[in-house]
Amino acid sequence: MSVLLISLCAVGVLISLYFTSVSLRWVQPDSRWIPIVCRMEEATCARIVFTPSAKVLGPPNSTLGLLFYALLGGAATTCGLSVPLIRLAGLGGSTVALLFSLYLTYSLLFVVRVRCVLCFAAHSINLIIFLLLLTQS
Repeated sequence: MSVLLISLCAVGVLISLYFTSVSLRWVQPDSRWIPIVCRMEEATCARIVFTPSAKVLGPPNSTLGLLFYALLGGAATTCGLSVPLIRLAGLGGSTVALLFSLYLTYSLLFVVRVRCVLCFAAHSINLIIFLLLLTQS
């Protein structure tokens, strides 16, 4: 589980870093150095980065994702989540992330009506992480 969890967190960090960089205007959404499959198109992903749903708690949602994935990945790397309190904290954080993902997926599909592959990838990662942690508790 640990290698899979760490890998999912690493991908989550990369996606979140990209979204954060675009939302803070550090990077253009269609920069040439971004792999084509990940580039945000103006009509889809790039549009939603600047909607109110992209900043539910104030800062860009992706910054919260960065924090979550980095902390969980760091914990999985250092102690393998073998410490019960850390595993419980990871499951709690994962539960919040999953609930947030469900809300944001609903918003994507029914409010802004945008199909964002990277958003769905991040939300899927949250679901898989939750299931991994749930089955290990």
